[in-house]
Amino acid sequence: MYFDQAEYDLRCEWGMRGLLALAPASDAVVIVDVLSFSTAVDIAVSNGACVFPYRWKDDSAFRFAREKGALLASDRAATGAYSLSPASLRSIPAQARIVLPSPNGSSLALSANGVPVFTACLRNAPTVAKRAAACGSRVALIPAGERWEDDTLRPCLEDLIGAGAVLAELAGSPSPEAELAVSSFARFRRALRDAFSRCGSGKELIQRGFAEDVELAAEYAVSSAAPVLDGDRFTA
Repeated sequence: MYFDQAEYDLRCEWGMRGLLALAPASDAVVIVDVLSFSTAVDIAVSNGACVFPYRWKDDSAFRFAREKGALLASDRAATGAYSLSPASLRSIPAQARIVLPSPNGSSLALSANGVPVFTACLRNAPTVAKRAAACGSRVALIPAGERWEDDTLRPCLEDLIGAGAVLAELAGSPSPEAELAVSSFARFRRALRDAFSRCGSGKELIQRGFAEDVELAAEYAVSSAAPVLDGDRFTA
């Protein structure tokens, strides 16, 4: 297959189609959805909570949360509630259980059947790289991307940088796509906060009042958590 990058140890491809192409020939898959799923998961599991990814924010999410005895993430704009906003999860207690609906990060995490699945952001990239490498030499990075108004994939700077941050820590032969991600991380490594605040996704969040989320997402190598999907939940 032309697009599985199987001749390389380190691979990188966007979104669901990229995941389905790369996962079958990989020893581990790393989902990167920096603003904000991966960063939210990192902060939650760093506090000792577990996170249930869920594809949809609808009535089925409420039922799923009840079945799991978990909290359901609130709307991001809800004051004082846990949500997909990383800042809202800094106070989540140990042993808490929370369902995080996400059409990007959650959907991807739940679609890599039979392969160890991690989620990474800038905060935990070196730790996730080490844990993923322990699964085998063939590691696939899947930047989630964002969505245009017609629901088509919008490749985004922050997820490319995040994928590159993980790939930069891994040994092995990189595909050209993986090399591009590493180069993007190297280009912005010294100015991550500035890059995130100026890119489209970051500007959108700042305009909506979530500047703190952008700042948290731009912190590099501050977390020792490596969130791994254990059945239907991410744990540290």
